[in-house]
Amino acid sequence: MKEEVIKLIKQEADAIANIPVTDQYEEAIRIIEKCVHQKQGKLVASGMGKAGQIALNIATTFSSTGTPAVFLHPSDAQHGDLGVVQPNDVLLLISNSGKTREIVELVNLADNLYENIPIVVITGNPDSELAQLADAVLFTGNPDEVCALGLTPSTSTTTMTVIGDILVVLLMKKIGFTNEDYAKRHHGGYLGDKSRTQARLQNKK
Repeated sequence: MKEEVIKLIKQEADAIANIPVTDQYEEAIRIIEKCVHQKQGKLVASGMGKAGQIALNIATTFSSTGTPAVFLHPSDAQHGDLGVVQPNDVLLLISNSGKTREIVELVNLADNLYENIPIVVITGNPDSELAQLADAVLFTGNPDEVCALGLTPSTSTTTMTVIGDILVVLLMKKIGFTNEDYAKRHHGGYLGDKSRTQARLQNKK
């Protein structure tokens, strides 16, 4: 059992290490910073199924680190929730196949509402229809899933999560996000207390 665990961890770690690093990261950060921080828009993250759960996590992490973001369920978008989208927003769309029907439809719906909303895509298929519609494409490397059947989103969602973390950290540095900024957005719990303590120590320097 231990050997199998070690093997699975290595497979996940290798997938992360092999995420392609391109200038598309710089472009994604440029788009988000311009729309959200210069034009006062927000990040609208979306995905279906497991990818949707990753999108939700990325949105909440962005919000807690100074970049306003919301999660939009692609199916609910077709029943009125599309109204959350505004002219200066950025769509962050996640689809491993790049063919997810609901996500492709969301692009068309958003474009019908406000033309040319910038799109950042995280996908395992850089040649997909969704990728062709994007302004920036972040490729996961399309790793094999650790799932015994090779089907369940597992390794793919690991790489999606890591890419989301990278975007968050790069943008925090871009906007100069501080402990004090964090404390204002995260009042409760251990992290709230820790951020306030760090902010006080910083202010004493």
